[in-house]
Amino acid sequence: MDDAIFRLIRLKAKGYCCGQIILILALEAQGKTNADLVRSMNGLCFGIPGSGEVCGALSGGACLISLYAGKGGDNEAPDDRYLLMVGELTDWFRAAANEYGGTRCDEILERFPDRSICGRIVSDTYGKCMDILSGYGFDPAIGKNG
Repeated sequence: MDDAIFRLIRLKAKGYCCGQIILILALEAQGKTNADLVRSMNGLCFGIPGSGEVCGALSGGACLISLYAGKGGDNEAPDDRYLLMVGELTDWFRAAANEYGGTRCDEILERFPDRSICGRIVSDTYGKCMDILSGYGFDPAIGKNG
């Protein structure tokens, strides 16, 4: 996880936000890049830009799990355990919300206006997603279609 933390810091310095960083780390674990996907993740930054809604790390984590277990085409179905996996992530995040300041970006930033907690939330969420995927038998180095 230490390498992921250093990579997270470098990505943040390049201007990527929470949800984007989580997906970039997942894509890198697969040996892939996808600028369109990363660009689309910008819509989750700061709790959906300007709204302060759900933390971008949590929504980005749900997207990360979806990258491995979600439906991606007409002839695909989500993994039967997909909702369990996202539920596990959500339950974990809610439990951590007391420490983070909430589940919504505006709640978190009210408690940590300098965003000092954000890197930790991103790192923790990425790690939890990797734990969940591994626990359900997914290899983070292999995407849905291998």
